[in-house]
Amino acid sequence: MFSAQEIAIIKRLQEDLPLVPQPYAVLATQLGISEADLLKCIEQLQAQGVIRRLGAILRHRQAGMQGNVMVVWRVPPAEINRVGEILARSPAVTHCYERPTAPDWPYNLYSMVHARDEIECRSIVQDLALQVGLEDYQLLFTVKEFKKTSMHYFA
Repeated sequence: MFSAQEIAIIKRLQEDLPLVPQPYAVLATQLGISEADLLKCIEQLQAQGVIRRLGAILRHRQAGMQGNVMVVWRVPPAEINRVGEILARSPAVTHCYERPTAPDWPYNLYSMVHARDEIECRSIVQDLALQVGLEDYQLLFTVKEFKKTSMHYFA
């Protein structure tokens, strides 16, 4: 499916970019190809839908965003798409997933909210609850982060 060169490029793009004015030139040198060839390959992988986007990951705690809460929502099944789409459009929500319920756990929609502090998180969630018209939710604040990494598709 992928050429050896494409796999090498994808592997390298999974890692942090060098913090230099021309990071793709550095990557190209590391890969033994020209910067133009690297960029052409990235464009082709994007056009094929293999690469959806390239983005930066902000380490929110180091950036002063100490508030971090998983909000679990109890949403009637007929409303899950409507509520999920509203939450997903909010700039305050970084992740939004539907998940199955369990006998003692009726929550089926999960969303992550990051803010400066717990007070701001609570305010954001109250606003979101009003927008979606739900009152049955729980706030699960992060106590300790053990691991946070991006997905690696090729080792």
